[in-house]
Amino acid sequence: MSPPVDLHPGLQGKYSARADIEPASDLIDTEEADPAPRRSPPCTMVIFGGGGDLTRRLLIPAIYNLVGSQLLDEGFSIIAVDWSDLDTETLRSQLGETMRQFVAQRRSSASELHEADWEWLSQRISFLRGGFDDSQTYQTLSSLCGVGNCVFYLAVAARFFAPIVGQLEAAGLTRETESRFRRVVVEKPFGSDLISARALNAQLRNALEESQIYRIDHYLGKETVQNILALRFSNGFFEPLWNRQNIDHVQITAAETVGVEKRGRFYETTGALRDMVPNHIMQLLAMVAMEAPISFDADAVRDEKSKVLAAVHPITANDIVRGQYTAGSIAGRALAGYRDEPDVAPDSQAESFIAMKLSIDNWRWAGVPFYVRTGKRLALRKTEIAIHFKQAPYALFRETPVEKLTPNIMVLQIQPTEGVTMQFSAKMPGPTVKLGGVRMKFDYADWFQEGPSTGYETLIYDCLIGDATLFQRADNVEAGWKVVQPAIEAWKDGGRNAQSKLQFYAAGKAGPDAADALLARDGRHWLRLNG
Repeated sequence: MSPPVDLHPGLQGKYSARADIEPASDLIDTEEADPAPRRSPPCTMVIFGGGGDLTRRLLIPAIYNLVGSQLLDEGFSIIAVDWSDLDTETLRSQLGETMRQFVAQRRSSASELHEADWEWLSQRISFLRGGFDDSQTYQTLSSLCGVGNCVFYLAVAARFFAPIVGQLEAAGLTRETESRFRRVVVEKPFGSDLISARALNAQLRNALEESQIYRIDHYLGKETVQNILALRFSNGFFEPLWNRQNIDHVQITAAETVGVEKRGRFYETTGALRDMVPNHIMQLLAMVAMEAPISFDADAVRDEKSKVLAAVHPITANDIVRGQYTAGSIAGRALAGYRDEPDVAPDSQAESFIAMKLSIDNWRWAGVPFYVRTGKRLALRKTEIAIHFKQAPYALFRETPVEKLTPNIMVLQIQPTEGVTMQFSAKMPGPTVKLGGVRMKFDYADWFQEGPSTGYETLIYDCLIGDATLFQRADNVEAGWKVVQPAIEAWKDGGRNAQSKLQFYAAGKAGPDAADALLARDGRHWLRLNG
């Protein structure tokens, strides 16, 4: 019997239940209702930074999984562009070793590399050594790409985004015709503040149409994130409750147990706010809070995201908490503090934790606070969205202390497990009316045969077929930065003024005490974050 998600302390351990939900295969013709996805069209994927870490750890494994799903055309190929001292055979060999390690770590029966699939893919990988600012690199690419479809994936540092796109345009590589597409995938960080995001958007749109730009956010490749739209808009019993009349507040948590690892230099100039909030967190918020689109067409969905993000009030100093981890431990392992990590200043003012209270000023959400927290070296790795519904009237339960009534919470779990949990009260067995907290839990792994995933499969496939629904549009990006820009302005002194002073927390804890106080002043508390 599974324990409750986060039952009130007064009910912990008293009563819990697991609701087994059978697939509705007897209600629909699944073959007719779920046609097989089509293969992507023939395409050359050019990966700038093709010798780098992102390509090895995520992009190539994701493309390998697409091969296994038979979603790639025979005319698919990859050109890896980098200035590394590599050649095609060396790169193929290195990627093959990485792939064998990747599949060996799977917690599934497919723990060995499927040699036929890898042979199919590896023979389509070639290496081009060249500088990103060297026009000769692009002349060579032009001859290699020919007149066919191309996707240019910028797996490089953000400072190269605009120069690469400028070179692609100068070489004629961004020009589309009726018979071919040319698309550019841009990784985050997309700017470092509102001004730089607007400038980068302007630079990209000087060379590309908006329809050619795919700003990628790997969070949106996760099944549960995509399922938010399906859950809300395909079920008649959720959407009528999804408003300020029924919802008390929403909590969004993106917690990590890892520290900054080898990214100290990056994190010193970025911090948790820039790294997570304008992109990942704002996209999660938008999918939870948006109005129903008129269709699942890319622009229809992104129009509604843009509207809700535009309605988010810019953050104020009183509604944000900055934290930084100190030495501590997780699972008995001693861990260094942030300031003792490699490439981190001994007096660093960069935040490794952010908690904030956000407000959306529209008819659906006015008065409903959205509490957000994200950080490193926290007690547990967990990304989830918790919808806290308003309590029922208490008159029927006068003999039950109000504080012992189970909160009604719906939790959308995104990682490390993917699923949905609903928590509510039920009568406990016996001759008297006593309430216990119960839950119904749906795990993807229990009901669907999920293939191995890095989170990039759906996004790469969508880019190949031209579906931009899960990619950010320029106005979405700028709206996210606009929300946090006041905080960035307030921290320009390095975060040393009283309103933006760092709050410290030991590694392995749930964050600084000030994050708890942020909710406590409203009479609320975070869901537990215990290891």
